[in-house]
Amino acid sequence: MKKQILPTLLLASVILLGSCAQRQVTRISPNKKTDLSGRWNDTDNRMVAQDMIEQSIDEVWRTDFVKTNNRKPVVIVGQVKNNTAEFIDPIAMIKQIEMAYVNSGKVTVVATADERKAIREEREDQQIFADPETRKKWAKEKGADFMLNGVIQSVTDQYGKTKVVAYQVNYELINIETNEKVWIGESKIKKEIKN
Repeated sequence: MKKQILPTLLLASVILLGSCAQRQVTRISPNKKTDLSGRWNDTDNRMVAQDMIEQSIDEVWRTDFVKTNNRKPVVIVGQVKNNTAEFIDPIAMIKQIEMAYVNSGKVTVVATADERKAIREEREDQQIFADPETRKKWAKEKGADFMLNGVIQSVTDQYGKTKVVAYQVNYELINIETNEKVWIGESKIKKEIKN
């Protein structure tokens, strides 16, 4: 009798534990601030991008350019280097900055070097295969006046089960013709993680 009860109890235990370990997925708002691991995440991307836009869009560099040239400045959002120990893909931050610049109506944004390469290949293809009336011409690209580059850095301090990570993101807007840095911005995020 004991030999029959033990396997039955073991099987019941495995079934019970298996049913408790099921994963549950819940949809949440993309704007909800979440921070599960304490590492860099989408909320940090969004905060830094918004901070950079607020700092840069209505500064002297833009108003002076508009007064002098009687048009909106043309900006290319360049690289954001990750100098942290974490994997941080800066593309989401770059795209948020591009979107904010374009949607502000105050800055024109042009394609990055990689994007231009793909567009030029398409334009070259059109020279052979597209109807002459719809074919796009060479040498009509809009040149950028400024390039925005950035760097993400972090410093970690840990004692026992408490860790503090301080992130600093610096941006520089550089005049492409003169190499002059016309605007420099900084955004900081600090996280305390307790285990």
